[in-house]
Amino acid sequence: MTSNLRTLRRAAALTGAILIGAGFSAAAAAPASAASVGYVRLAHLSPDTPEVDVYLDDLTGSAKTQVFKGVGYGVLSAYLPLPAGRYAVSMRQEGAAASTPPVLTTDVSVVVGDAYTVAGVGRYADLGLRILDDDLSAPAAGKAKVRVVQASVRAPVLDVAAASGPTIANGVQFATTTDYREVQPGDWQVKLQPSGGDPTTAECSLAEGTVYSLLILDAKSGGLTTELRTDAKGGVVVPMGGVDTGGGGAAVGGTPYPLIVAGLAGVLLAASAAAGLVVLRRRHT
Repeated sequence: MTSNLRTLRRAAALTGAILIGAGFSAAAAAPASAASVGYVRLAHLSPDTPEVDVYLDDLTGSAKTQVFKGVGYGVLSAYLPLPAGRYAVSMRQEGAAASTPPVLTTDVSVVVGDAYTVAGVGRYADLGLRILDDDLSAPAAGKAKVRVVQASVRAPVLDVAAASGPTIANGVQFATTTDYREVQPGDWQVKLQPSGGDPTTAECSLAEGTVYSLLILDAKSGGLTTELRTDAKGGVVVPMGGVDTGGGGAAVGGTPYPLIVAGLAGVLLAASAAAGLVVLRRRHT
């Protein structure tokens, strides 16, 4: 009994150290009923923008501000369950005081049952925040659903297709995302073809009834890398935001960026050509 208790205490201490080391504050407790909340997730998708501190404020003043420190390129959060209302997402330089005017800020109106992503996108010189209304409804029977989130400046225009199958999207521009497309589930060899460049092949495993976002990123050591994220299963939001083990990570000359998936309150998300872009003038300090 004593030995088991010590083991549990050690495990709890190790878990706490990992969470603190990740640089995140714990999320506010999720509301009791999924029927009473909407969902927001956040991402940093600007390749040449340094790490930032991200603030999530409830504009009604009923909830405490959540702060996420040192968020870097390629980080995509889990969905945060939030009561309906208006929220402000702000970005400050890493380590800046909370009283410092934000580099960027935008509002998102959360509706019960809906899901949104908010991302820092584009190059640093014209960095913006983009809000995307996510369609996480289940695909048709026998299908999976996937979209492409293009966050690679090395491939400013990109075609995405199965290596020996259908096209997923053509001419996907940097800092945009495609609509969701229904596809056959299974193990895919996805070919990423930059305009005028060499192709990259990524492995993606798509399950029936599941909704995915395929992130295209600049690899740290050159070339492209991918991450396949599970957004929903059977029309239900996946709150942990896990990375699928056979999806993504294939890169030319590089390795994938780490994604924070431990059920913490998240961090920055994905770009969309169809979404409204909010670009605010940078304040020089």
